[in-house]
Amino acid sequence: MLSKSHAKYIQSLHHKKFRDIENCFIAEGGKVILELLQSKKFTCTEILGTQEWLNSNEALIRKNFTGPLEVIQQHELEKIAALTTPNQVLAIFKKALSIPVAPEGKINLLLDNIQDPGNLGTIIRIADWFGINNIICSEHTVDIYNPKVVQSTMGSLGRVNMIYTELEQWIQQQRPIKLYAAALNGKNIKEVHLSEGLILIGNEGKGISENLLKLADEKITIQKLGDAESLNAAVATGIILSHIVM
Repeated sequence: MLSKSHAKYIQSLHHKKFRDIENCFIAEGGKVILELLQSKKFTCTEILGTQEWLNSNEALIRKNFTGPLEVIQQHELEKIAALTTPNQVLAIFKKALSIPVAPEGKINLLLDNIQDPGNLGTIIRIADWFGINNIICSEHTVDIYNPKVVQSTMGSLGRVNMIYTELEQWIQQQRPIKLYAAALNGKNIKEVHLSEGLILIGNEGKGISENLLKLADEKITIQKLGDAESLNAAVATGIILSHIVM
């Protein structure tokens, strides 16, 4: 039986304020949790799951985790889950320290005030797919430990280094590495192939802030053939990386 105090503690981790205080976050779903355990980037403190799920997956869990496994009922999971549709398992992890970025000789992804958790999680997953090791976020980008972000990464959070910083200052410190800004009026991405550079993606509604756009060495654009006004930030990231990296 899950105690009320422990349930309240887990529920508090739905919120950034308490994640920061406790230095912990939650992950939900078997695939996400097993991937995070395998990455060994985050220290897991506890796994709570249904008896059926724990029985089926204990051998996999024990390859990377020796801590407590707590059996709880599905209705208890529903009370502590942050997701609309609860999974069969939830785990608590300690946050990891970001690794200092050495951007030379590689492509690095920069995000300017991405606000949608699903977008950020998908961008992290896309970066992982294309072998992008570092994502540098503005300070107002949504928290990577938001439960919806963690879920959307499908485990890629364990393989991509994430840093939050004041982007303008950080970009200026990386000179002479070139900054390529995704914009509506720039060079066709089909003509851009890089082995090094900073790729900047802007906010879902406002695009790239003016102070950062002024720092761009070159603007790059996804060619528009139809009448759509704009592209989802994660979709745009995937299209850009598929042309630039491959």
